[in-house]
Amino acid sequence: MRLVTVPMKDNPTITVLVMVEAGSKYENKENNGISHFLEHMCFKGTEKRPHMSDISSEFDGLGARYNAFTSTEYTGYYAKAEAQHLDKVLDIVSDMYLHPVFDPKEIEKEKGVIVEEINMYEDLPQRKVEEVFTELLYGDQPAGWGIAGKKEIVRKMTREDFVAYRSKNYLPQATTMVVAGNFDEKVLAKKVAQYFKDMPQAKKQAKLKVKESQSVPQVKVFNKDTDQSHIILGVRTFDVYNKKKAILRVLAGVLSGGMSSRLFRKLRDELGVCYYVHASPDLCTDHGLFAVSAGLDNSRLKVATEAILAELRRLKDDLVGKEELTKVKNQLLGGISLGLESTDEIASYFGHQEVLSLPLKGPKDLRKEILSITAEDIRKLAREIFKNEKLNLAMVGKGSEKDFEGWFKL
Repeated sequence: MRLVTVPMKDNPTITVLVMVEAGSKYENKENNGISHFLEHMCFKGTEKRPHMSDISSEFDGLGARYNAFTSTEYTGYYAKAEAQHLDKVLDIVSDMYLHPVFDPKEIEKEKGVIVEEINMYEDLPQRKVEEVFTELLYGDQPAGWGIAGKKEIVRKMTREDFVAYRSKNYLPQATTMVVAGNFDEKVLAKKVAQYFKDMPQAKKQAKLKVKESQSVPQVKVFNKDTDQSHIILGVRTFDVYNKKKAILRVLAGVLSGGMSSRLFRKLRDELGVCYYVHASPDLCTDHGLFAVSAGLDNSRLKVATEAILAELRRLKDDLVGKEELTKVKNQLLGGISLGLESTDEIASYFGHQEVLSLPLKGPKDLRKEILSITAEDIRKLAREIFKNEKLNLAMVGKGSEKDFEGWFKL
């Protein structure tokens, strides 16, 4: 087990975050969604705290903020409270992580909750389009499946399924704890070692390597009667270990870093075809993508999509001006500083790096990387990734794939 400590002596709070290498990419067709379902069940009772109310009441009595999350690569459990409550927060979080009871009656009740969560995502086109996009890129393999799973699979899950999956994944070598805030590091390390001393030993389950194959632009439409056309337009890139990821971050800033960014000005200010537009990378351990998402006027879908494509081509053809590049860098650096003021954000920042076995880089290291990036770096990367054989578009709205024939290309 790995422990990352981030002392923040002048901060009145502490955050305890436990992350485990167990996400939807570790699943198969028979248990897709179990990583997310298991996350829910860790709040439903432990040996020491048999009922959900026992856990929530203790947290609430501390004035804590607490939750969990599941991604394709990992699951995380966290709680944030005043620094004086560190011992109790450690006790509760470790208990949830190590000793869930998986009561069959609670599992049956929670199935209804999970199914309704899936239904909620189906009714949110801005969320649904993310699933359509990953299905388009990765198809019938774990990277292409929804994190919440399918309703028919969720309904079949049993206590034995949770125990079996947990025994292969919730292991010391796959576990990272991050504690950020005001505490004594030496005392903390001893307490963490005590809480986690009895973790079971076993061989960690591996995940399937993602397979990618594409030679022409691809489009996938989920037809739904919506007031907007929600799209994700993106390209395949590289994994999270690639040294070019800092360049990709600055490139994203040029396109959508604030209200003065290129896509915001073009689509919202000039064309008036959307309320939101955002560009960002999503890099995983063995694959990655860069995508632009937007909610567009149904009647002007082609105009808006062509405008996005034109901005991508512009990055391939022209160097970003000195003044614009300086503005984007300052915007990114300001975002880093503002985003890392609190203990929970700091814990997440370092936890993400450690659970993916990345070299730990502090904010100063990230600032240095961003400041070193040149306009030529951005153009070179744009020419590398903005190609027809990497181009994809997913849409939720009124229409079909035929609407994009003949013109959807870079």
